[in-house]
Amino acid sequence: MRHTKLFVSLLPWLLPMATPVATAQPASTSPTPPYPSGPIRIVVPFPPGGGTDIFARALAQKLNEAWQVPVIIDNRGGANGTIGSAYVAKSPPDGQTLLVMPSGFAVNPSIYPKLPFDTVKDFTPVSLLAEGPLVLSLHPSFPPRSVKEFTAFLKAGPGEINYGSSGNGSPPHLAAELFKLLTGVRMNHIPYKGAGPAAVDFFAGQIPVYFMNALQVTQYVRTGKVRALGVTTGKRFPPLPEVPTIAEAGVPGYALSNWYGILAPAATPRASIAKLHTEIARILNLPDIKERLTNQGAILVGNTPEEFAAFLRVEISTAAKIVKAAGMTAMN
Repeated sequence: MRHTKLFVSLLPWLLPMATPVATAQPASTSPTPPYPSGPIRIVVPFPPGGGTDIFARALAQKLNEAWQVPVIIDNRGGANGTIGSAYVAKSPPDGQTLLVMPSGFAVNPSIYPKLPFDTVKDFTPVSLLAEGPLVLSLHPSFPPRSVKEFTAFLKAGPGEINYGSSGNGSPPHLAAELFKLLTGVRMNHIPYKGAGPAAVDFFAGQIPVYFMNALQVTQYVRTGKVRALGVTTGKRFPPLPEVPTIAEAGVPGYALSNWYGILAPAATPRASIAKLHTEIARILNLPDIKERLTNQGAILVGNTPEEFAAFLRVEISTAAKIVKAAGMTAMN
């Protein structure tokens, strides 16, 4: 089953072997009541309107239909998802409280010196839901029309242009810092409290540059409301075939993908995790879900808990290298 890791081609000094990290704590094997035994709460650790929220709501609708229990979306934004993640980490391990999280989850251990949870030990991975690119997006009022023009524009006025992100350590932040690292340009980072608020200011022209997730931006690129210069992945993105990769557009070696996953608290019973994973895999293969999310810019995955746990370990290590090389912190 496909579960492409967030692979980043960097400078040679960023390529040493990854530092091993702890293995995710296994789910409990003790007897448990039937699952689900009541309402399910899906925590989205960002405000409404971003890609994570879009995914969570699609899952919630189908879980409700399948299991006939209330499925509540709980938006708990702040600190690049750490507030909502901490809530889930401290929730009872009964499978009734879940976390849907983007790839910034793997960045947080490197930029926050004291997280209120252990990113690996305090969660049980359920499945990698999807992955896809971020899109180097410009407001139409901003002059550059290609990656090369954009790079030249930034070099002509170093530090004069602001770019937005959904928060410190978020995927758009990581993508922009990698771009700066590989091109030598300077931009000022404006972090927001989520992808939704960042998008509002971007569309209003308050920030001219935003590495926006494909779930948010694909429809706006198609209608000409956003100028897409490149996608962050190593291959072109099928829903936007005319948009080049950033690497082929002038930044050799640039490659980074965004992803979404679902986790439960550590020690959640294995039987509950297995049932949840089976249902999520079924949902991701429903024709209406596949059409809706694929058209919005997602490449659906639905891998196993074990595969997702291994994927997370690599993501955490890879993100740490970028953070160190770019000098990223929770304050910049």
